[in-house]
Amino acid sequence: MNIRTLRTRLRGTAALALLPLLALTACGSGDTGGTAAVGAEASPAPTDDPVAAVRKVESAATLLPADVRKAGKLRVGSSIGFPPGAYYPNGTDKAPAGQDIDLADAVAKVLGVGLERQDASFETILPALGSGKYDFGTGNFGVTAERLKTIDFVTYINDGQGFAVKKGNTALKAKVTDLTQLCGLTIGTGAGTTFEATLTAQKGVCAKAGKKPYDVKVYSENAATLTALQQGRIDVIMSTINGLRYQAAQPASQTAFLGEFHRLDVGFAFKKGSPLTKAFRAAVNELIENGTYARILKKWGTSASAIDTSRINPPEHT
Repeated sequence: MNIRTLRTRLRGTAALALLPLLALTACGSGDTGGTAAVGAEASPAPTDDPVAAVRKVESAATLLPADVRKAGKLRVGSSIGFPPGAYYPNGTDKAPAGQDIDLADAVAKVLGVGLERQDASFETILPALGSGKYDFGTGNFGVTAERLKTIDFVTYINDGQGFAVKKGNTALKAKVTDLTQLCGLTIGTGAGTTFEATLTAQKGVCAKAGKKPYDVKVYSENAATLTALQQGRIDVIMSTINGLRYQAAQPASQTAFLGEFHRLDVGFAFKKGSPLTKAFRAAVNELIENGTYARILKKWGTSASAIDTSRINPPEHT
């Protein structure tokens, strides 16, 4: 934006209880560490399992390189931090859950391979693709023109950028449609995200409008971002549409979603020129056609972000 998805390894019982609430993605997440926020409580993962019935589809599997088919597995760097994308509903010693987890698992089953999932911070995944550490990455990675210079994407959902405030905060009363509405305010967002890039690139808009500039506070932990909002150290959060919408639906978070600002396609990330993209596109489209995709999105409450077909490297939304 993700847009980056803020992966959080929350330490301690209170912090683990907070994790499911903190949906502060960035079209790519990746927090490490954690800070307990005020009024947090845990929420269990949905029990529906639409991935269970997925079977291998030969027409998609044959698009994989021969060495991958022989090895029978792929290494995925996963940014895991919060619902609905990816989080630890039962602690970091248990399996992660979320929309990104289900979709990656379903794609792997269509392709007839296993996944070797490695929990990684957002900011490390894309560089690691080029070094060969991972075969692909997940973490609500938004497709941007800048990222397309070095990364290949296979899209699986349409998310984007949005804003949220603490309930009762009157600094912003309406949907943000222009960044000049933020002039004079302090905005919290994730380090290395498309949100940070957008705010930095457009910081001059306030001076041009004859207004006081906005201030940007960058956090590497989504729990810290929410705590800052609750304690009044920031006025507004900029993060992903689906993440902020999910967060606002949790009463304990005490946030209000201010609507969509900018939409972005989100996709599996690969090193430039990866031979895996055609197979992944075929697998995602198979899931769309057989209905599994719709069931996964319904499970995680993201049906409004569904795509009609997966694409390789579409242009950034303008």
